[in-house]
Amino acid sequence: MIIGLTGENCAGKGTVAAYLQKKSFYYYSLSDAIREELARDGKDITRETLIAKGNELRVKLGADVLARRIMQKLQKDKNYVIDSIRNPHEAKALLELEDFTLVYVSAPSEMRFERMKSRNREGDPKTVDAFLTIDKLEIEGRDDKSQRLADVIALASKRIMNDAGFEILYERVDRLLGELSASFKQKRPNWDAYFMGIAKVVSLRSNCMKRHVAAIIVKDKRIVSTGYNGTPRGVRNCSEGGCSRCNNFAAAGTKLEECVCSHGEENAIVQAAYHGIAIKGGSIYTTFSPCLMCAKMIINSGITEVVYNVDYPIGERAMELLKEAGIIVRQHKVE
Repeated sequence: MIIGLTGENCAGKGTVAAYLQKKSFYYYSLSDAIREELARDGKDITRETLIAKGNELRVKLGADVLARRIMQKLQKDKNYVIDSIRNPHEAKALLELEDFTLVYVSAPSEMRFERMKSRNREGDPKTVDAFLTIDKLEIEGRDDKSQRLADVIALASKRIMNDAGFEILYERVDRLLGELSASFKQKRPNWDAYFMGIAKVVSLRSNCMKRHVAAIIVKDKRIVSTGYNGTPRGVRNCSEGGCSRCNNFAAAGTKLEECVCSHGEENAIVQAAYHGIAIKGGSIYTTFSPCLMCAKMIINSGITEVVYNVDYPIGERAMELLKEAGIIVRQHKVE
C-alpha cells in the first residue's frame, strides 16, 4: 500500500504521516530531493528556498522529477507514505503505481494559521492576510512547473478532515486504512507458484553445462527435500569438466550412457533417502518434466503427484508411464 499526502500548509499531513509510520509505513517526502539539492548547493533550507529549488528542478528536469526520484526507491514488500505532493505532474506519476492512493488532508484556514503560529518558525507569515496570500499562490499556481495544489487536490480519491484533536484524526486515518485494505489485498502466490518458484531458485545451484534443472519434494505444504542436476558428491563438477558428455555438448538424447550427471528429481529423492526422510505420499515440483529414469524412481518412491514447469525434450514415454502408474501429473508454468 502506498499512500500519498497532499493538502494546504499546516493541514496536518506531517501528523498523518507520523501516525502511519507508527503502523510500519516507510516515509518519504518529495521535498527530500529538494533538501538534498539545497545541501549540495550549500544553501539554507527555508520554506522560500525549498519552493524556489523545487520549481527550478521541475523546469530543468521535468515537472514530475521529484516523484520519479522517490519512485526509484520504492520496494514491493513495504508499505509507504509519501508526503509533500504539490504538483499535478507529480501526482499523476505516482498514480501510475498500482497500489497508490492520493489522500487530501484538509483543515479550515483559520485553524491552519493558528497551528502555524504555534510552531513559530522563522519566516512564517505573522498575519492571517499574509498567510492567506501565500496559501492562494500555492493553491492556484499558474506555472505548469510550480506548486499547483488545487489541481493535485482534484486528483485525490480520499479526504481526511483534520479539524479536531489527535484522537479523532487517528480514528479517521484508521477508517481510511480499513477502506483501502479491501482494495489493496496482498498479492500472494498460490502454492504451485510458490513451490515452483523455489524450485527455479534451487536450479541456480546446478553445475551442469547443458541445462539447469531442479526439483523439490513437498509433504503437507512443507519442503522435505531439494535436488539439482550435476555430478555426484565428491566428483568434479560438470562445469569444471567433470562430465565429458555435457562438456562436449552431445546432441539431445544421445550418449546418455556416458553422462555422469544426476538429474534434479533423482537427487531430490536420493537426498531424502540419505537423510532418512519419508517422501511417500508427497508431491515433486520439477522445473522440467521427468525423464524415463526419474519417472521410474518417482513411481517407486511413493510420490503421488508430479508438477512440472516445462516439457523435457524426450519425456513422452516417461509421462505415459507416470500416468499409467496412477501418478497425478500437472503442468504449472512460471517464467
